[in-house]
Amino acid sequence: MGSTTTIQVSNKLKRDLDAFKEHSRETYEDVIDRLVDLAKEEEESELELSEETLAGIKESTEDLKNGRVCTSKQLKKELGL
Repeated sequence: MGSTTTIQVSNKLKRDLDAFKEHSRETYEDVIDRLVDLAKEEEESELELSEETLAGIKESTEDLKNGRVCTSKQLKKELGL
């Protein structure tokens, strides 16, 4: 194991970390490491776009290029707002 450090956490955070333990002897480092991995996975999955979304972006880009756009004022008038 490399170098270590000590951090201070509130009693509430300690209780929250305890609740995430998979077993009573699991270390806080293991709990925090698992939570960080989950956060990274969530962040990465938010960056991935579905095929449907990518197709919509491509279609919208083509609409812009070909002048198939209207202002919000025009749209409101068309919708009767």
